[in-house]
Amino acid sequence: MSNPDAYQELAQVFKSRGNQVLEIEIIPSSLGSFLQDGNAVGTSKKTLVAAYTVARQLFSNLQPGDFSQHAITEIMLLFDCEHLTACNWRKRRLNAAMAAPGFSQDLLQAELTLMTSYQCSPLHRHTKSPTLWHHRLWVLGHLLQMRSHSPQDLLDLLKSELEGVLRAGELHPRNYYAFSYMRQLSVLLIDSGAHWDSLTIDRIVDWCLANPRDISGWSFAVYVLGSSTQQSQVQALEKVARFALGVGWEGESLWTFIAQSAQRFGLEASLERMLIPEKTDTIHEAIPDGSRWSTWLELARAYWAHNGR
Repeated sequence: MSNPDAYQELAQVFKSRGNQVLEIEIIPSSLGSFLQDGNAVGTSKKTLVAAYTVARQLFSNLQPGDFSQHAITEIMLLFDCEHLTACNWRKRRLNAAMAAPGFSQDLLQAELTLMTSYQCSPLHRHTKSPTLWHHRLWVLGHLLQMRSHSPQDLLDLLKSELEGVLRAGELHPRNYYAFSYMRQLSVLLIDSGAHWDSLTIDRIVDWCLANPRDISGWSFAVYVLGSSTQQSQVQALEKVARFALGVGWEGESLWTFIAQSAQRFGLEASLERMLIPEKTDTIHEAIPDGSRWSTWLELARAYWAHNGR
């Protein structure tokens, strides 16, 4: 496949997607240069490089203020998710559109689904791209400014964005940038009237239990619990502690969550009652520093030994 043909193939995919989310994957050359089945798209690395070569040349020839060829930057960002010049061009394009009469928010929605196509596809660098997460926050910030939202609308948006972040976290473990984005977005939404409900908190905790080595997820869970009710805090801590005790989990990330939650939310006594049901004072006195994750892990080990595990 020639370079122009490679560019046309990918450009047509982006031009025809409408507001749909694509699942894009880099495939081995042995499977072909380009495959598409509905919204699932596969391209070989060689084809992507060829398309990018053409896109970069076309981009350099664009006239200032010409925002008609947006597929050019979509291909450039598919090849290089940290291409700041391409990303800033897209911001200028959106700013110009927002300043024009008759602007439709569909353009911002389409930009969000483009970011989702990058960030929730098995593209290793895109899922953890600070440039793309920052751009996504910029787009959502403008959407929130354009109209008022009911608390339920904000909660639905919070849940929708959370699912995207959790998907990115599965594709790229310890995805600090994705969870950092979610923290910043939650500040915007909570200031606008949204709140974390119990079902959403359960979803976060369940994700962490399914990915117990992911410290980024656990840190985010502590952050969310900090703005929730005491009942939610107690339920989350007890759920995680029961899981750890039940399966004999000794990983640092999970026990760091337990230690931080117990100390930050004043739940040390509740946790002690789970780990030391008979109030064995000799065990507690031997491990006095409840702020350290290893403290609680040692208590858990004593619990397992006491119960024959």
